[in-house]
Amino acid sequence: MGFLGSLIGFGLGWWLLGPVGALIGMFLGRQAENATTGDTVNRTAGYGSTRDGFVVSLLVLMAAVMKSDGKILRSELDYVKNYLKNLLGTEKAGEALILLRDLTNKEIPLTEVCHQIRININYDSRVQLLHLLFGLGLSDGLLDSSEINTIHRISDLLGISNSDYQAVLNMFYDNLEAAYKILEISPSASNEEVKKAYRKMALRFHPDKVSHLGPEFQKAANEKFAKVNEAYSKIKKERGIS
Repeated sequence: MGFLGSLIGFGLGWWLLGPVGALIGMFLGRQAENATTGDTVNRTAGYGSTRDGFVVSLLVLMAAVMKSDGKILRSELDYVKNYLKNLLGTEKAGEALILLRDLTNKEIPLTEVCHQIRININYDSRVQLLHLLFGLGLSDGLLDSSEINTIHRISDLLGISNSDYQAVLNMFYDNLEAAYKILEISPSASNEEVKKAYRKMALRFHPDKVSHLGPEFQKAANEKFAKVNEAYSKIKKERGIS
């Protein structure tokens, strides 16, 4: 079953209601006949509509970030295409990309959309959304100020703490200052505080936190977890901590 078929087949979930539903409802209506051609829905591993709701939320927020600088770049589309292909497989990725392109032609009410996402998706999953949006923003090699402003606004509207926002943002920079921000500590922290901060952040960003979204998203969360380990290794090397 394709991506759109799985959305329609799961029935009306929270992501087909409210502002998110208003954005995708017309498109899904146009595709419903082709998406439900007798395929049987398979609710594997207990993911189902929770995972699909996350994917739809990601597509809506990606569209908002892509539109923020007033132009849709080929590098952005290629990044999303490759990311969705690795995440969903070729068939589902193609359908999801069509939906994304449709969303970029619509006005996205960020306040209302983020409120709906905030009350239906848990905190760790919202942080994962943030990480994926930064990856999109940097797909052309430069995180534009308009993209940063949009992602920062999304982060605030999703209820993500400023310290977690800064931690995720700095995962996309490769220097010692960024390493400290990833661990949410200052360079003046003691060695013991560094170790304590690492243990705290390793637990906070552990891939198991998003296991309910399925193995594909858990794999993506490994990248975030790896950045915590890299930051700790960089600080240890600079301080000579064994």
